[in-house]
Amino acid sequence: MGGRFLPCTRRARRYLHGMGAETVNTAAQMLEYRPEGLFCPAGEFFIDPVRPVPRALITHGHADHARAGHGAVLATAQTLDIMAIRYGADFAGAQQAADGPVRLGDVTARFVPAGHVLGSAQVVIDGPGGRAVVSGDYTRTPSPACAPFEPVPCDLFVTEATFGLPVFRHPDPGAEIARLLASVAAFPERAHLVGAYALGKAQRVIMLLRAAGWDGPIYLHGALERLCAYHIAQGVALGDLRPATVARGRKGDFAGAIILAPPSAFAATWAQRFPDPVIAFASGWMQIRARARQRGVELPLVISDHVDWPQLTATIAELDPAETWITHGREDALLRWCALTGRAARPLNLVGYEDEAE
Repeated sequence: MGGRFLPCTRRARRYLHGMGAETVNTAAQMLEYRPEGLFCPAGEFFIDPVRPVPRALITHGHADHARAGHGAVLATAQTLDIMAIRYGADFAGAQQAADGPVRLGDVTARFVPAGHVLGSAQVVIDGPGGRAVVSGDYTRTPSPACAPFEPVPCDLFVTEATFGLPVFRHPDPGAEIARLLASVAAFPERAHLVGAYALGKAQRVIMLLRAAGWDGPIYLHGALERLCAYHIAQGVALGDLRPATVARGRKGDFAGAIILAPPSAFAATWAQRFPDPVIAFASGWMQIRARARQRGVELPLVISDHVDWPQLTATIAELDPAETWITHGREDALLRWCALTGRAARPLNLVGYEDEAE
């Protein structure tokens, strides 16, 4: 059976795999793990490598996936722009915006939306052995700040498992924003400081606030301003945004205000500029109350840019790949679920990913 692609169903290939066939899903031969990261030998490229490489395909602009110093980078135009904002215009030796399928060696690669942040994409690789999809980070919860996840049937699916435990079931993000607005109404004398990462989460929170009817100003820490300005330039309507600048002796100006900042700002004296602030944090990890207490979060908001357990398992069931590779998170529970549902799966144990997106 060696290197032949067997003309049978995905479930039949999974069965043969379980019976000990040496190579059933030849799409899995298109990718391999190297110290730099996930590598496609037939196309001579890495996907989201953790070290500088000659050629990298980048799924999105978060720092745990997009690093500077590569010889050449292929990504969506928005991801290239975001990398330039974060690292400078010369972040790679060469840059190419993905616009339709690109032939790389013996395979064809294309980018389809992942629903994670602006510009985020899955890498779809088609070759003689079938189709592999590397999802990067993704969610099935729609965000008005980016294109929604596009399911692509495949023979090999490489999935994240950031929230890969059955306990993670994210609530309706609109309901979490309603909790924030209820707190603002209940404590009009206090400022509400919301921790949100600069790329993706901040814009998602802003859009959710606008959808909930908050049409007043939203104040931004300086670290969020450039990426919010880029979203506006890309046609994402964020409304009235203002710098969170406190004049000397004027703390009261921010009573009843909503202020967004990177979570790191709350550990500094910056947060003390505001009147008796309510500290909030928007993250899927806020479902774990111990984490909220450790961070001193008074108002945890469970708002995520990643799939939760029901979305994760439903996506694998929908795509029905011959094999699933699991990375970037909690692998054991999802491996067990795959085994119980008759699906071939393996952990990748990739290193160097710090989960900036939550």
